[in-house]
Amino acid sequence: MATVVSSIGLKGMEGYRVQVEVQLLPGVEGICIVGLPDASVKESKDRVLAALYAYDCEIADKRIIINLSPAEQKKNSPIFDLAMAIGIMKETGDIKDPIPDAAAFLGVLSLDGSIKPVEGMLPAIMAAKKAGYKVLYLPPIHEFPLTHIDGLELRFAETLQDVVESFSGQMQLNVSPRGATSRITDLSESITLTYDKDFKHVLGHKQAKRALEIAAAGGHNVLMVGPPGCGKSLLAETFQSILPPLKQEGSFDVMSIYQLAGMTNEKHQLPPYRAPHHSASAVSLIGGGANPKPGEVTLAHHGVLFLDEMAEFPKRTLDMLRQPLEMGRVTISRAASTVTYPAQFILIGAMNPCPCGYLGSRHRYCTCSPKQVLAYTNRVSGPIEDRMDVLLTLNTVALEQESSEGNEPSSGIRSRVQAARNIQYARFNRDITNSVVSNEQLSHCSRLNDDQQKMLQQWASQYHWSTRVQMKILRLARTISDLSGHENISNEAIWEAVTLRRSNASLGQKRMTADH
Repeated sequence: MATVVSSIGLKGMEGYRVQVEVQLLPGVEGICIVGLPDASVKESKDRVLAALYAYDCEIADKRIIINLSPAEQKKNSPIFDLAMAIGIMKETGDIKDPIPDAAAFLGVLSLDGSIKPVEGMLPAIMAAKKAGYKVLYLPPIHEFPLTHIDGLELRFAETLQDVVESFSGQMQLNVSPRGATSRITDLSESITLTYDKDFKHVLGHKQAKRALEIAAAGGHNVLMVGPPGCGKSLLAETFQSILPPLKQEGSFDVMSIYQLAGMTNEKHQLPPYRAPHHSASAVSLIGGGANPKPGEVTLAHHGVLFLDEMAEFPKRTLDMLRQPLEMGRVTISRAASTVTYPAQFILIGAMNPCPCGYLGSRHRYCTCSPKQVLAYTNRVSGPIEDRMDVLLTLNTVALEQESSEGNEPSSGIRSRVQAARNIQYARFNRDITNSVVSNEQLSHCSRLNDDQQKMLQQWASQYHWSTRVQMKILRLARTISDLSGHENISNEAIWEAVTLRRSNASLGQKRMTADH
């Protein structure tokens, strides 16, 4: 009868149960792994044999068959090494004590029998909890401070021998009590925030600062258009400083994504900020590869994706943002597999109004022809512009007329943003913002009176707004009312939302006026 040991397989961010079935058969000595293993899993047999030899486990003159079930799922990580070794030792009789019930084993083996973590350990841990396992054997992970998980007992082991001796009670592993809470608590209340930039040092741009405060409170997308050097990049880089820190679940998501991508993020308590260069490929932005890896849209999950010089990105690459902006996730299909990654982010775009950068400037003449302006603005397609909530036109600031003495620091703005988000969380009974809640739930909780509906319809008819844009104005007005502490949407909030949307930054207006 075969020995069965449990482990966790990963398909993107999603984990699933894997039963490692081990059976000894008479025949030529060797190990055969079946169940759609990839190259890294096939190589496990040599690592496992070397680790067993270091433990003095004899498997001479025995043929070992290892089946990774479910057989129809492709296995693409060496995370099963520890489970394979435990199964073989149990089958050969080197482990005489029972393996704990509802236990899973994660980790890759070195040739000397030590256990090492692999990419995707944190998603696998979360999947083990979701799958109902009560005990999890794994190596110490120093990249993130994870020790306790509700309902899951973590047993950290450095070598294969440590795991085996823990079965008999000869060694006590570093254990996290099953009923204890995670030491990563509500980070919005427990950490000291440090940012590289602060709005206190940004001169002028009062309207832009107000618009970015609204965007941070409701999770709205922003497009900034202005001449070179007017402060677009500075505002975008400072935007992170007014976002509230992530809660425990959000921090786990960020750590999982970066760990799966093989990257480090020391400030996992803060919303991530990603700013890819405009020469970035579609795969690097969206994600992909033979075994699809997260792209920039996923690395910006729960944070900010800043596209500087947005019109310089390839049009095809920009249009790939449609699904992530609309659905909050991205699905990558390849011949080998199809994976879905989360991609809920705030998009901030910055671009010049024309190729030379000075269309509409009060200080420089524009040297671009109407045809050049039209071709330039067409690089950002109508569907992408339609998904932007706030359109801002920026101008240069005269330094001699501005001072940082009266500027509000980011901490003050962040406190108002946090208060507005708390109102939204209470309204929708979950951690979700006005920008992504369903249209039905938003309309149910934020009804307009007859005069407000008529006013919005008149503006929509005048500016030829799509249904999506009208809903975005409603979402903006809801956020503005939350910042003001109003239970219902006020007329002033609707007017400010319309003003933010019908800014002179509208690319559609530039396209229509390019012939003048």
